[in-house]
Amino acid sequence: MKRLSFIAFALIISGFINAQEPFSGSQCITLREFIYQPEDVPFPSCHASTIEEIKGGFIAAWFGGTEERNPDVGIWTSRFINGKWSKPEEPANGLRDGKRYPCWNPVLFNPGDELLLFFKVGPSPSEWWGELMVSADDGISWTAPRRLPDGIMGPVKNKPVLLGNGTLLCPSSSEHDGWRVHMEMTPDFGMTWSMTEALNDKTISAIQPSVLIHPGKKLQIVCRSKQSKILSSWSEDEGRTWSPLSPLNLPNPNSGIDAVTLRDGRHFMVYNHLKSGRHMLNTAISDDGINWKPVALLENETKGSEFSYPAVIQSDDGMIHITYTWNRKLIRHVVIDPTLMEAGEFTAETGWPAVTEAR
Repeated sequence: MKRLSFIAFALIISGFINAQEPFSGSQCITLREFIYQPEDVPFPSCHASTIEEIKGGFIAAWFGGTEERNPDVGIWTSRFINGKWSKPEEPANGLRDGKRYPCWNPVLFNPGDELLLFFKVGPSPSEWWGELMVSADDGISWTAPRRLPDGIMGPVKNKPVLLGNGTLLCPSSSEHDGWRVHMEMTPDFGMTWSMTEALNDKTISAIQPSVLIHPGKKLQIVCRSKQSKILSSWSEDEGRTWSPLSPLNLPNPNSGIDAVTLRDGRHFMVYNHLKSGRHMLNTAISDDGINWKPVALLENETKGSEFSYPAVIQSDDGMIHITYTWNRKLIRHVVIDPTLMEAGEFTAETGWPAVTEAR
């Protein structure tokens, strides 16, 4: 009996000393904050944020209202100027011809002269349409919304990329005939458009691509999917044609992702490293867009929590800025210093790595 008690005590002590903690990479996170507080806004629910750099700071946008799909859901913005976020404002709602529709998925892009704000309007993702507003004063005021041509959504969730030939390449997708990815191109910032054929048939369900830039004008997209994996495709002709979608070594619980090519050539992704749920939000780094390594754990709570739909950019000072949905109640802003990132290793096919820490 004494021997069994000793063994049990030793096992408890061993587990206490060698506790398994998730790999965090937190040394590279320099800021965590909420863009607003609940008392600052008239809506209880928010989702699908976007962030862009402007003169003297940043601007973020998201959709907010009583609940996703409700007609009172509009597009809200906040500007980060002089070290603080402004009180959110609603520059767009879905009132069209006397009827109000919900708004969805804003995407900000700053090509230099004017700030573009793409978003969707309509009763559901299978029926929505794309619209565009423009600001000449970094988001203080906006033009009236302009509906895009039929079948053109603009960037459906993640930021476009301005190619060397002056074309704005917009990663897009549709949901009216299965989940299908396509690309849209505009040479004049939204006045005229063309689009590719769908990259996938209905046997593969993928939406909401992000564009990564590789040497030699080679492009890559990474996509949300229902295949439990992040899917990828490649183009060698500036986005006109693409390879078949194929899985990366990263899981996807059917949740939105975003990615950006950093100025040092590496590729950075924000995503949920889970087979199901959205209670963990993660970041990863890759030299080639194929092999990814864990960088920082942004959120990790119990199932039922939601940290999702990230947006990511690299600002002129080199910092990485991320916004994402925090439990559908708030929008969180996180800043990462890429010079402080220390990549880990994935030790299992789907699990986020753990480290052994003495307690």
